Amino acid sequence: MADRASNNFVAGLFLASALIIGAWIIASSIKDFRSYDRYVSVRGFAEQEVPADLAYWPISFSTAGNDLQLIQQELDKSAQSVFEFLEKHGLGQAEVSISAPRITDQHAYGASEQHRPANRYTAQSVITVRTEKAQAVKKAMAAAGELVSAGVVLIHSYEFQPRFEFTGLAEIKPEMIAIATRDARNAAQQFAYDSGSSVGAIRRANQGLFTINDRDQFTPEIKKVRVVTSVDYFLED
Repeated sequence: MADRASNNFVAGLFLASALIIGAWIIASSIKDFRSYDRYVSVRGFAEQEVPADLAYWPISFSTAGNDLQLIQQELDKSAQSVFEFLEKHGLGQAEVSISAPRITDQHAYGASEQHRPANRYTAQSVITVRTEKAQAVKKAMAAAGELVSAGVVLIHSYEFQPRFEFTGLAEIKPEMIAIATRDARNAAQQFAYDSGSSVGAIRRANQGLFTINDRDQFTPEIKKVRVVTSVDYFLED
């Protein structure tokens, strides 16, 4: 009986010790979990202005008449004037394509003879310039009045609009991400300072999307590149 009581006492002692140790481990784990769960979510921002490095310039022009052969001759003459203009303004080596003429028969709309326009046909053609010399295109666009003086009937078309693009994102992307990340950490450090904490390691990070837009409607050849990163930082006491 004494041995059995002694064994029960020892077993109870071990059980109590195990419970105490287990409770201490659980309490420690809860404390660590709460510490692990403390973080701040911040955003970092980076912005940079860059010049466009690719330009598309559709030059649309037209003529009118009653003889299709003469109309084609007038279009060819206007096209030659455009090519000479491009050469003069440093765009002679640009990639150029010319569209087939778009002919409209104005007598085909059923109007009475007395209300028909004097010219039966109107014709439109488009010469599209593609070049990396975006600044040269912008200057040439400002000088397009020279084409009018040369007899070219230019058309303002919503269908054919000049376009400027920036294709060098890969070159500036790493630096902009680094700037945005530093901006995010600065925000986290300010938050930590205000809350009496310090910034720890990154818990989670999301790079975000890059956007490329015109700086404004008047300078489409200048682009504004932006990126916003979202970062979670652990907070430490």
